[in-house]
Amino acid sequence: MSPVKKKRLYMVVLLLSAVSIATFLIIQAFNQNMMFFYSTTEVKNGTAPVDRDFRIGGLVVNGTVKRAQDSLLVSFELTDSQTPVTVEYTGILPDLFREGQGIIAKGQLNQNGVFVAKEVLAKHDENYMPPEVQDSIDKAHQHREQLVQNTQTQLEQAKIQ
Repeated sequence: MSPVKKKRLYMVVLLLSAVSIATFLIIQAFNQNMMFFYSTTEVKNGTAPVDRDFRIGGLVVNGTVKRAQDSLLVSFELTDSQTPVTVEYTGILPDLFREGQGIIAKGQLNQNGVFVAKEVLAKHDENYMPPEVQDSIDKAHQHREQLVQNTQTQLEQAKIQ
């Protein structure tokens, strides 16, 4: 191999190595900063990751907000109208936070299955619903309606027989 061809080969190998390393670093940074949204049903079913942060959304269940007397710890249940998940948050909640309100919380599951929130976001006004929360609630309603229809069909078939 001539010295010129050898030099070109080294340049191509060096260029490909640099592009590969840059691509690896970009993908690595993208994976570390990506945060997925899960509904409460998905969290209860074990779909959500245990060792990394994610977002959970739903409606705060009425009568479940409990505040600690000696700290800023607040615990409440969040639901997509199908499955409730207990959420704990230490800090000052947004002014718009209240029972029956749609919220999104960012955090992580602990070993007990309790979602420990690092941040809680409440909706802007009474007509606004975060799209992820609305989608999970709609899916839960569709699932419930389908179960009711299946049950009614089975009952009708049982009556015929």
